[in-house]
Amino acid sequence: MLKVVSFLPAATKMIYDMGLQDHLYGVTFECPKEAAELPKVVRCILEGKNYSSVEIDRIFSASKAQGKSLYWVDDDLLESISPDIVFTQDICEVCNIDTVCTETAVMKLSKQPLLVPLSPNNLQDVHVCAITIAKAMGKEEVALQYLSDLQKKTDYILDQLRLNKAPLKRTMLMEWIEPIYNCGHWIPFQIAAAGGVDMLSNPAGDSIVTQWDKIRKYNPEVLVIAPCGFDVDRSTLEMELLSRKDGWNDLAAVQSNQVYIADFDMFTQPSIGTLVDGIEALACMFHPQIFQPSPFISTKFRSFNIVPQSISI
Repeated sequence: MLKVVSFLPAATKMIYDMGLQDHLYGVTFECPKEAAELPKVVRCILEGKNYSSVEIDRIFSASKAQGKSLYWVDDDLLESISPDIVFTQDICEVCNIDTVCTETAVMKLSKQPLLVPLSPNNLQDVHVCAITIAKAMGKEEVALQYLSDLQKKTDYILDQLRLNKAPLKRTMLMEWIEPIYNCGHWIPFQIAAAGGVDMLSNPAGDSIVTQWDKIRKYNPEVLVIAPCGFDVDRSTLEMELLSRKDGWNDLAAVQSNQVYIADFDMFTQPSIGTLVDGIEALACMFHPQIFQPSPFISTKFRSFNIVPQSISI
């Protein structure tokens, strides 16, 4: 029986989506709920804590300056599993354990597994990751069917945008609140697939700190808040950090009540299934006259309706 360990929540999610979970023997502390009962091989110093955006940024910055990782591997547990394959990543050392830390842990094992890094930069790369996962497990044909089904969803959205001659919506998606980070990697491609354009983003590259004055000048028509690791309720608690900024009420997105808070897993968890959910959600945010959210998608984002003080109610 092939034994697989996933050091990456997105890989875990895709393994479940493709029905290959019987081979999964270990996951990280933040893997999706489907894997809740599986042994947690990767842990984090932030686990179980309720730090603010500012505190998390401070902890990460200090850890990085000291050359330390936020994550560690349960070496004894990993040894007891004796995996044949370990999936890991090398995109973000904040979100997940990276390949260097994984390699250090794997080197200690008495049986050396196949180490498969998954490091997508754009949306097409995430598609390839699904194939890479399934191929490593000897089930490539399963990934091809999985991707075909998801492609039908995005094709439908594109067809409706064309049919309705929908204009591109000037958008900004924030990956962090304090400090503000723009969006990068595959997220700008999601935005484009949903009928928007984010000129402050960094396609296929890292998200970076973005100054508030730059955002005010850009003046997005739609503003999406989806901090990495935060769900809608968690992000809502910190919206005052944005809404009290100078010029907040003057933003076009605020004036038209098109500020949205969204679950992070539709954007910063690069499982192709959850990213397609993100495209669907964005399409509903950008073009509500064309797209209505399904019951599931409607639970994944929320309008932040703060009416500007200059408008009488």
